Amino acid sequence: MHVIFSMEDAIKNCLAALQNGGTILYPTDTIWGIGCDATDPVAVEKVYLLKKRVSRKNLIILLDRADKLRDYISDVPEIAWDLLKKVDTPLTIIYPKAINLAGNVVAEDGSVAIRIVKNEFCKNLIHAFGKPIVSTSANFSGASPPLSFRNIAREIIRGVDYVVNESLDQIHELKPSRIIKLEQTGEFRIIRK
Repeated sequence: MHVIFSMEDAIKNCLAALQNGGTILYPTDTIWGIGCDATDPVAVEKVYLLKKRVSRKNLIILLDRADKLRDYISDVPEIAWDLLKKVDTPLTIIYPKAINLAGNVVAEDGSVAIRIVKNEFCKNLIHAFGKPIVSTSANFSGASPPLSFRNIAREIIRGVDYVVNESLDQIHELKPSRIIKLEQTGEFRIIRK
């Protein structure tokens, strides 16, 4: 018997996990990611433990719309709006002065890495959840990020609360996003091309 997985069912199951402080394994706009509620420090700690990662190493969070940046950054630098308009590939920006997020997704300098997603599944999931979602590559700390679902370690798959079916994979980039860090001076520097 062939089972068809719908995006609506996957979103409903992801929401159940996220709303209960759980973790999910899901296709992002770049690579497969481990996610959780970016405002819940206990859920974020579960992600660090699963990845065997030091909890002070930053995580990326995802938003569905740029106008929501104002809810999580106290003062969005003007250059951010220009960068978001000009770049059409996945772009993660590290913003100064994070607010309203779990303390363990915020770097020691008060900054946070945020990407505005463009793919349909992530946009719909984040919109339905109403809060940002953590996105970190589905691998153990120090290992290469998996380029497809079949490359994800079984221990990671078993360690999350919900796994989106690989048939809903819409990943086209198959590489991590570009990362730019905005400085409080209004300047920026490229962290990852």
